[in-house]
Amino acid sequence: MTDGDLILNCEHVVVDYDGFKALNNCNFQVHYNELRVVIGPNGAGKTTLLDVICGKTTPASGKVLFGRQGINLVGQNAEDITKLGVGRKFQAPSVYGNLTVWDNLDLSVKRPSRGVFATLLGRSSAAERARIQDTLETIGLTPYAQERAGALSHGQKQWLEIGMVILQEPLLLLVDEPVAGMSDKETEQTGQLLTRLSAHQAIVVIEHDMDFVRQIARIVTVLAEGTVICEGTVETVQGDDHVREIYLGRAKVAH
Repeated sequence: MTDGDLILNCEHVVVDYDGFKALNNCNFQVHYNELRVVIGPNGAGKTTLLDVICGKTTPASGKVLFGRQGINLVGQNAEDITKLGVGRKFQAPSVYGNLTVWDNLDLSVKRPSRGVFATLLGRSSAAERARIQDTLETIGLTPYAQERAGALSHGQKQWLEIGMVILQEPLLLLVDEPVAGMSDKETEQTGQLLTRLSAHQAIVVIEHDMDFVRQIARIVTVLAEGTVICEGTVETVQGDDHVREIYLGRAKVAH
């Protein structure tokens, strides 16, 4: 791929907390419809990187260029960044537990802002209902459409929130440790879901579970001390001596 295919280009990003550089001259690129996995030890700057991209954290210096027009996201508020096409799924699922799965998705459909109550009291269009139905099938929750979201399993709540985010039609989806606390079967299904979604949007996944990383990763980025130290296939990353010393060797991922 060429630079013209980039959806995200972080250039020399620095996040400084009273002298501690959570990101230190970090350069990070993602292409359209790419599924990228970011790994690294605790404190490496992984979540901070997502915070910078979605506008939660403002870097001390550097650029975060988005889309083919290269719009700089630095200094823009989180809501405007979402409207530009950046969606984020946080580690802990955040759903409306007392509402049905369908209503959670209905509230998330990208439409002119009407507010929560206006949306619930209003009537979705046929096209919107079709999108919700398609999303239910994509995330594997069609049988649970009229179930209360609070009654779902942990993994199902994660899938529901992924569905809520993709109904906002993001071009770039940021996902933070999606399989934490999941069963082996749920983990495998989550990998299949993210792989399917990458046909329609670029996805950046932060993850510690190396079995899951091997399942989904095409390109892996390794962060340490706020900077990218290695990038490549899982095999390339596992064979890098610096990476093994800092992270992978301790995790014994070769076994």
